[in-house]
Amino acid sequence: MSKLAWWQRGVIYQIYPRSFQDSNGDGIGDLRGIDARLDYLVSLGVDAVWISPIYPSPMADFGYDVADYCNIDPMFGTLTDFKQLVDHAHRLGLKVLLDFVPNHSSDRHPWFEESRSSRDNPKRDWYLWRDPAPDGGPPNNWLSRMGGSAWEWDEHTRQYYYHAFLREQPDLNWRNQQVRRAMNDVLRFWLDRGVDGFRVDVLWLLIKDAQFRDNPLNPAYGPGAPDHHRLLQTYTEDQPEVHEIVRSMRATLSEYGERVLIGEIYLPVPQLVKYYGTNGDGADMPFNFQLLSAAWNAGEIARMIRDYDSALPEHAWPNWVLGNHDNPRVASRVGTAQARVAAVLLLTLRGTPTLYYGDEIGMTDGAIGPDEIQDPAERRQPGIGQGRDPERTPMQWDSSLPNAAFTSGKPWLPIATTTSVRDQDSDASSVLSLYRRLLILRRNNAALVQGTIEHVAANGDVLTYERRYHDQRLFIALNMGVEEATVQTGAGVVLLSTLADRDGEVLVEGANRLAAGEALIASF
Repeated sequence: MSKLAWWQRGVIYQIYPRSFQDSNGDGIGDLRGIDARLDYLVSLGVDAVWISPIYPSPMADFGYDVADYCNIDPMFGTLTDFKQLVDHAHRLGLKVLLDFVPNHSSDRHPWFEESRSSRDNPKRDWYLWRDPAPDGGPPNNWLSRMGGSAWEWDEHTRQYYYHAFLREQPDLNWRNQQVRRAMNDVLRFWLDRGVDGFRVDVLWLLIKDAQFRDNPLNPAYGPGAPDHHRLLQTYTEDQPEVHEIVRSMRATLSEYGERVLIGEIYLPVPQLVKYYGTNGDGADMPFNFQLLSAAWNAGEIARMIRDYDSALPEHAWPNWVLGNHDNPRVASRVGTAQARVAAVLLLTLRGTPTLYYGDEIGMTDGAIGPDEIQDPAERRQPGIGQGRDPERTPMQWDSSLPNAAFTSGKPWLPIATTTSVRDQDSDASSVLSLYRRLLILRRNNAALVQGTIEHVAANGDVLTYERRYHDQRLFIALNMGVEEATVQTGAGVVLLSTLADRDGEVLVEGANRLAAGEALIASF
C-alpha cells in the first residue's frame, strides 16, 4: 500500500466546527475544542480531518460567506490556534484538510466593498455585475439556490450583482485572471501553514455563461421542490471553462508535494468523472455523493456501484460519501439498524471513504423547533425540508454530563439524542465499536484499500461483492432487508459481522444464513 498516496490509503473525517467541541463555553465549537479531541480521532482510526469553514465571516451562511480568506474567525480561535492544531494533528499522524470557498465571498469582503463602490473601481470586474433588463428588472431569469432571484439591485451603482446563494454571498467572476491569481494565492497561504489539501465548495458552479442567457424551464418541476428547480441550470453550472480552473488549482497544490484536491460536485456520474481531468491534472477526488440520496435497496446500490466503477477514467481514484453537513444523517435516512449495514458498505467499497462526525455513534437528525431554526435555507424557504440544522447538531460526547459535554454554555443548536461516545466506548456491540473494528480491518487488509471490486450483485434484499488483491479474496454480504436471508458463499471465515458473535465463524461452501440487517465480511 506504500505506492498509494495518503489520501488513497486513508479515511477522511468531516468536522463541522461549530458542532464538534466548544472549549470556551460560548456554545459554539472551536479550534481548541477540535485540538482537544484529536486523540479520539486517532482511537477511532481515521487518517485525516476535513474542517468546514473557519474563516472570518458575518455568518449569514455559517462561514460559507467569507470576509477574509487568510484568517480565522475569532469565534473559532486564531491563526496560532490553527497552527497548533495542524502541528498536533501531524504529530499524531493525522492530515488536515480545509474547506475552500471560491465561488462567492461575503458582501462584506473588502474585494466586494471595493467592487460595489463605483463602476470604474479596479475590482468592479471581480464580481458579476449587469445592467437591468429593458423593463428595469433583473438581467435574466437566473434563480438563487436559497430562493428567489439570483440578482440583487445595487442602488449606488445602478446595476445588479449575481449571487447563486444568499444576497450576502456575491459570486466572484472566475473569468477574471486577477481573481484566479488571488485565489491561488489563498491556497498557497494555507499550504504554507501546513494544510494537506482542500475540499472545494460548489466547484461545478464557478463559471457562468458568458452571454448570461436565460435558463430553460424545468419540465419535471413539481410542488414542494426548491424554488431554483423551476429552471434547468444549463447556463449556471458545469460550464466547460470550469475545468481550466480545476487544472490551475491542481497545479498550485502540486507545488507543495502530495496534497489532495477534493471537489464538491453534485452532478450525474458521466459529468462528475470529467472533473478528474486527464492524467491527474484535475481534482484528485470529485466527491461521489450517490449514497446520500440512494434508494436503500440492494438492486439500486448494486447498479450504482457497477456504473460508477465502470465510468471512472483509468487514472481516477474512486471515493464514497455516506453523510455530510448538507444532508440528513444516515441513521435517519435508513434507520438505526441499517446504519450499521451502511457503515460496512462505506468502508468496504473501492475508494476513499469520508465519514461525517457523529455517524460513528449513530447520531440521528435533531428535532429543531420553530424558534430554534438557524439555517438560512430553511428561513427563506420554510416547510420544504431544505433546513440543514438537524444534521448539524452538536457532537454527543458524554450523555451523563450537561449538553453531552459539548459545551459548558448553551449550545448553538439543541443536543439531538441521548447516545454518546462515553456510552458506547466500552460496549463491544455499539456502533462506535463497529466503526473501530471496520477501520482496523480496512487498515490491515490491502484488498479493502487497493483491491478490485468484483461480482457486484443483488439477490433480493442482499447485496454482495468481492474485493481482491493478488491472492487475497474478501467477500462482503449486506442484508438490506428486514427478514433473514441466505447467501451463497465459498468456504471461508467470517472476519467481521454486525452480529458480534459471528466473528471467526467458519462458513461452509453453499448457502449460509444472513440475519435481517446483518452485514458480514469473510475471507476465502
